Amino acid sequence: MKKLYKFLLNKLPRPLLIRLSYPFKKVAPIVYKGDNVECPVCERSFRKFLSYGSDVAHRENVLCPYDLTLERHRLMWLYLKNHSDFFTKDNLKVLHMAPEQCFHKTFKNQKNLDYLTADIVSPIADIHFDLHDIPLEDNQFEVIFCNHVMEHVDDAIKCMSELYRVMKPGGWGIMQVPQDLNREETYEDWSITSPEEREKHFWQKDHVRLFGRDYPDWLRKAGFTVTEFDKDAHYPKEIQERYRLGESEILYIVSK
Repeated sequence: MKKLYKFLLNKLPRPLLIRLSYPFKKVAPIVYKGDNVECPVCERSFRKFLSYGSDVAHRENVLCPYDLTLERHRLMWLYLKNHSDFFTKDNLKVLHMAPEQCFHKTFKNQKNLDYLTADIVSPIADIHFDLHDIPLEDNQFEVIFCNHVMEHVDDAIKCMSELYRVMKPGGWGIMQVPQDLNREETYEDWSITSPEEREKHFWQKDHVRLFGRDYPDWLRKAGFTVTEFDKDAHYPKEIQERYRLGESEILYIVSK
């Protein structure tokens, strides 16, 4: 199963992978039955999580076999549930770019949300467009999510600025990216075009940059105010290990 799973992750196009993941998650929890790790999103425990990532950025014991959450999803969920009014404030207008499966159904069913999903190709998105030119009016959304997108786009500042434009004043959002904390500055090299070389340099075959510790500065350049959520101040190490949050996973909260 492990070899088949890794093959599917690396070889299949994203829309097809999304569809195939539904039957997969019915079988995987049986194989990984146990109580060593826990996913706070699906509230299930397992012997261990699955591995995930390319050969360059491979991680063991990180992917929930039921709802397919990774470290970043579980940290975001804990923030939304325990440190925000996302689940309690009425009439929140939300834009969710590249909606994650582990959140999509739950958010869609929330009575307090006016919830719109968007993507360029995803089959579970409500509308489809290029993030460089969002076909929506200014100042619409109180909450915006756009995770693991900015490493794929040609002009990240342009895309961030478009999200800033459609966010309401007083709004907030979460925009996670893969981040190499060993790098002070974000790494780009447009002469690197082959999938194999991009994986070596940017951690994945379809990435065009690798963000460094300066990622918050990119967000600020687009207009956002940026604050860092300190997970260590709220969750002891044993809880972080049980949830497998990831030591290097930083959650930045943007606002307008």
